[in-house]
Amino acid sequence: MIVMSTMERVRGAEIAAGTSGMRRILVSSVIGTAVEWYDFLIYGTASAIVFTKLFFPSSNPSMSAIASFGTLGVGYFARPLGAAVFGHLGDRVGRKAMLATTIVIMGLGTFLIGLLPTYDQVGVAAPLLLVFLRLLQGVGLGGEWGGAVLMVVENAPTGKRGLLGSAVQLGYPFGTLAATGMFALLGKTSDASFLTWAWRVPFLIAILLAGVGLYIRLQLAETPAFRQLQAERRIARLPLADVLTKEPRAFFTAIGLKLSEISYALMAGIFAINYVTVKLAMPRSVILNAVFVSSVVALFAIPFFGWLSDRIGRKTMFYASSLFAMAFAFPFFWLLNTRDPTIITLTIVAAIVFGQMIGFSVGAPWYSELFAAPRRYSGASLGFQIGAAISGGLTPFVAAAFLAWTGGATWPISIYLIALGAISLFAAIAAPETAGKHLRSH
Repeated sequence: MIVMSTMERVRGAEIAAGTSGMRRILVSSVIGTAVEWYDFLIYGTASAIVFTKLFFPSSNPSMSAIASFGTLGVGYFARPLGAAVFGHLGDRVGRKAMLATTIVIMGLGTFLIGLLPTYDQVGVAAPLLLVFLRLLQGVGLGGEWGGAVLMVVENAPTGKRGLLGSAVQLGYPFGTLAATGMFALLGKTSDASFLTWAWRVPFLIAILLAGVGLYIRLQLAETPAFRQLQAERRIARLPLADVLTKEPRAFFTAIGLKLSEISYALMAGIFAINYVTVKLAMPRSVILNAVFVSSVVALFAIPFFGWLSDRIGRKTMFYASSLFAMAFAFPFFWLLNTRDPTIITLTIVAAIVFGQMIGFSVGAPWYSELFAAPRRYSGASLGFQIGAAISGGLTPFVAAAFLAWTGGATWPISIYLIALGAISLFAAIAAPETAGKHLRSH
């Protein structure tokens, strides 16, 4: 009777929350996620235009780029560790507590990067410290994403999970806009001033943003799904082990779904910055403006794709994204090589919106829907982050290495993008359709 009474109160609270409660949860999650992505993404921009000169000096620009993008990948490889640790705690302790913890980790790591001495000042200690703090960023983001998405998905009505779950991903373009906007603004300083102090400003203000995000997240209540697990005493003792033994197909499917989408995010949003400014010798403002415009378009595309997935299904949306990724792999570089600023902008917009944002927006609810409640945080987070680590961690590094190996030819990079698109397509075929169905409790 006590358990049933508690369950009824949980469901009653969910109903009572209503539209205003859902709106508060959604806004809080988006703001907090935007802060987290800002912290993570300013590193990506800096790795393309700053770190190659200050932390990895070399007479060979290609080798500097490879080294810098290698540290960018470190953050992606650390994300599964964060997903494993915070996924376990999120399924054991709750979603809310993990969101508060991860935003503190991200904010502190990013702030400290802004204080780092350069290679000229302390030698090899500089890149080593940079790698350590990038690891800290990766651990924080690895644990954050799953909690932010579950906070919304586990509160959302069944028929609107695609729309509302995808809206959490708005934090990514908001974070990108803030990151690229800051660098574009500070880029108006002289090259000497930019390399001396201006590049540090976006990292230092992260501590203030983290404080705001922490305050907002502390106002949220725990999700109804987790409260029900507590009421029924069904908290998993080893949720990650349960994922691997009870839902291995869902787990490996989630990894495969992530591969293509994240490769386009890194190619168009990070590697293209270096490619356009170094290989094509064009002004930095051309590619930064293109990334900025693509992020503005993504603000509208993300909720639209999420809404559309509620209407036509998650699988159909992923089919479209994967096929586009494969078809656009060669034209992507052909169009950049025109050196036309307008064509470059349209190319980056197309790559980000159709190559990345379809899978990115629809994946948020779909990864969560693949797993049962007792192991949902662990399963969704780790599947998402392992896929991000494999593709996101390798893509800029592999692309830079291919470019150096071929002497500037891009065809191996295009083949690489096609291969990842094919894997994500097969994962989408293998995954169950979950749109319009209730979240699994067992």
